[in-house]
Amino acid sequence: MPPALRIEHVSKRFGGLQALDDVSLEIAEGEIFGLLGPNGAGKTTLISIIAGLARADTGSVSILGADVVRDYRVARRRLGVVPQELVFDPFFTVREALRFQSGYFGLGENAAWIDEIMHHLDLTSKADVNMRALSGGMKRRVLVAQALVHKPPVIVLDEPTAGVDVALRQGLWAFVQRLNRDGHTIVLTTHYLEEAEMLCARIAMLKSGRVVALDSTKNLLARFSGLTLRLGVAGGEPPDFGTIQCVSQPGGRLELQLDSHAQIEPVLARLREAGVQLREFEVSPPDLEQVFLRLTGHQA
Repeated sequence: MPPALRIEHVSKRFGGLQALDDVSLEIAEGEIFGLLGPNGAGKTTLISIIAGLARADTGSVSILGADVVRDYRVARRRLGVVPQELVFDPFFTVREALRFQSGYFGLGENAAWIDEIMHHLDLTSKADVNMRALSGGMKRRVLVAQALVHKPPVIVLDEPTAGVDVALRQGLWAFVQRLNRDGHTIVLTTHYLEEAEMLCARIAMLKSGRVVALDSTKNLLARFSGLTLRLGVAGGEPPDFGTIQCVSQPGGRLELQLDSHAQIEPVLARLREAGVQLREFEVSPPDLEQVFLRLTGHQA
């Protein structure tokens, strides 16, 4: 069986900008895969090439074995894309927009699935409302629905929760997880790193058009991240902790970045030797934001 998505040695240049530089990835069927990186890393360019909106200068992309250039009709039917931008036709209602989208794929009798999509995305009450009358969050839901009308086996979500409220975000992820359980492969880009950490079994990180990390979320957390030790102290001047990074904060608070639990006791010993009293103690486990910052050098 071919992978759900195969990207082989893809490069793309825009004038003097190397947007993608020899990117290779394979995403298996049934995965929820995270594609992360700072702004300008090349994520949207890569998605445009996958969707057939741009041509790679070199390399190839295939969706379940269908090349996006040579077998573009088959590849398009196997892919649904939720774009980052809010793109909509202001002359149609929600239901009409979904029917037209179905027609692009030759699906004339698709009403039952459209009704089910609208139900799960909480769009049923807006079915006969004109698109231009919807809020930004509702328009985002319609974009998700349009990507799903032809039941594609591979779904790309490009920042799908940007600018939406917490309730919609939680409802959308529950729907995405249900689609994944039903066999759909999900490729997700997001700046909400806690979402990627929660949903994605594997993650690729891009920086300046190149893949700088590709591994399971668990392995990335274990290899590249550490512990954060937060302390509340009083009664003395905090000592020098040597090579351990320590940031002093107002109110007698210290934040230290540790490589392992074995460093906790030496830190506490130095505090005791300096006569510093310990008022609060908190250890935070590794998180994906720390990995992101170490690998890309950008704030998430």
